[in-house]
Amino acid sequence: MSANAIATRHFHLGDVLTVTTGRLLSPRHIEGLYDILNYLHSDNLFTHQLPRASDDAKPFLFEQHPHLKSVDDSGVTSDNWRDWLAEQVANFGETLPVSPIPRAAELHRDPMAELQEMVGDKPIIVAGAE
Repeated sequence: MSANAIATRHFHLGDVLTVTTGRLLSPRHIEGLYDILNYLHSDNLFTHQLPRASDDAKPFLFEQHPHLKSVDDSGVTSDNWRDWLAEQVANFGETLPVSPIPRAAELHRDPMAELQEMVGDKPIIVAGAE
């Protein structure tokens, strides 16, 4: 691979759609979301960072796969999501190649500082901290 080549990794369509729709559609559930976001951001995200990281990643996924902008998830429910996802897999394929976000380090946020911004003046207690 040349120095300018961008590495890609294939992710299940449900992992990708979890980010682009904001619905948990990954067959691997939250593990799929962590996996794709950690890859896209070249990071090891904390739970409270997932919504922001998803928002940051969504335009990059649409840039790589603009055809996903047409996906209509308005009829998805907790009862039919697997059938709906199977239809999307039939339309778009089971996996899609994904490249990490260019300059992902510029999007990195210190997890504790981000949490402090979220909770304001409330104390943060870190389990196991001395």
